[in-house]
Amino acid sequence: MRPLWKKLEQRHLNSIIAPVSWELLEPEEGKFDFSQVDSLIAGARKANLKVVLIWFASWKNGGSTYIPSWVKKEYKKYPRAKDENDKPLEILSTFGKASAEADAKAFSILMRHVRETDSAQQTVVMVQVENEVGVLNNLEKTPGSTRRDFSDPANAAYNGPVPHGFMNYLIAHKDNLNPELYKVWGANGFKTSGSWEEVFGKGKYTPDQNDFWHSFSYYTEELFMAWNYATYIEEVMAAGKKEYPLPMYVNTWLRYATCYVPGKFPSGGPLPEVHDVWRAAAPSIDFFAPDIYSEEFGLVCKEYTKNGNPLFIPETVGYKIGAARAFYAFGEYNAGCFSPFGIDDPVDEKNDMLAESYEVLEKLSSVILENQGNGTMRGILVDTSSRVQKFEMGDYLIEARLAGWQKLDVAGGLIIQMGKNSFIVAGRGIDVFFTPKDSSVSIGVDASDEGTFKDGKWISERRLNGDEVHSSTWIGTGVHLPDSKVSVQNFSLYQYK
Repeated sequence: MRPLWKKLEQRHLNSIIAPVSWELLEPEEGKFDFSQVDSLIAGARKANLKVVLIWFASWKNGGSTYIPSWVKKEYKKYPRAKDENDKPLEILSTFGKASAEADAKAFSILMRHVRETDSAQQTVVMVQVENEVGVLNNLEKTPGSTRRDFSDPANAAYNGPVPHGFMNYLIAHKDNLNPELYKVWGANGFKTSGSWEEVFGKGKYTPDQNDFWHSFSYYTEELFMAWNYATYIEEVMAAGKKEYPLPMYVNTWLRYATCYVPGKFPSGGPLPEVHDVWRAAAPSIDFFAPDIYSEEFGLVCKEYTKNGNPLFIPETVGYKIGAARAFYAFGEYNAGCFSPFGIDDPVDEKNDMLAESYEVLEKLSSVILENQGNGTMRGILVDTSSRVQKFEMGDYLIEARLAGWQKLDVAGGLIIQMGKNSFIVAGRGIDVFFTPKDSSVSIGVDASDEGTFKDGKWISERRLNGDEVHSSTWIGTGVHLPDSKVSVQNFSLYQYK
């Protein structure tokens, strides 16, 4: 990290998400080495950055590769999950009692150390516990052969009764469950006891690559694994929070067109269709976070803001796509985090677009925070497949378009209503047009200034007019955001009859 701190600081970040691995923290059982953690905190503090720690422990991307050597080799004490053919996987089983206890002990000691060394400065502000958990084997030849853990303890639990804690949650939240969970439970008579298949039906292979987001193959097995992963992580997280109760979350490997069957994506991870299971089993979790690499960016954001879950994106695409999506995430969904993966890559032309977006968002941060949740802010995201976005704001119908004569194939921005007829518009490569809802009223551009915010106060840098704005006498009334840079404009309208 030492060569990277200055580079990260120059990219206009205010925080980083970085891992602490169990294998380095506890290389020998009961012997702890905090040098990695202390170096990370010291470097971030010097660079004026906050830190979100990732606890790479029992699982990382489904696998158990970051566990210490003494856990890897004692596979009888720390058992592995098995596939349908009884083959052990390089994945700790959620049914390993000793595994959960050892993970929880190490995590609690880590959190105690962070509290003792950092609680005054609060450089570490949050923790992600594990990473993209779930039973996974991308090498499987039969779809669904790793849809769940098939070890003997797992088989006994799957064929045994659904835990009372989950049944009680279902009964108490019946009217607000995920639609798919409500559907399968209802199809089996809303039973309040029985085995997993008696309550939720027998899991089936239902391939539908055209609608992979709503293709729920082996859904009962996915529910089962979600309960067991959440139960295990609750033990780990609760132990850590007892030492230092920072906000803690879990992240998600989503389903994609190429991996939409459990086992091809980590089965049991906190995808939207099993959030109810995770809420029932793991009350210590503060929120669920999606790792978004798909084109369905808006759909994922929508799914992960249901039932009060705040949008926090710990992994996503950077470069020009991230430069556009960042504005949309903060403007449309009040995101708490937008963190492209590998942001420490060497700076190049594409990465500079992201840094420029971050620089502007940094200057807009106080205004964004003032307008979060007030209905006065919207995000914009358009591309060559969806060139127009329409929405309402106050007395106006607004249409945002990908500027057709420019070079960008994806563009993003945000708009904040500052008064009845005044707006802050920020972004790149977008045309934003305003139409009054009252058809008897005509509108024109009162003034349009390009500028910036400093300490929450607007500073005008130049007046825009003529070809720099859209006047009502040509193609409509509105704002033009060039593709050559991120522009922030203070834009006001006037009405006349």
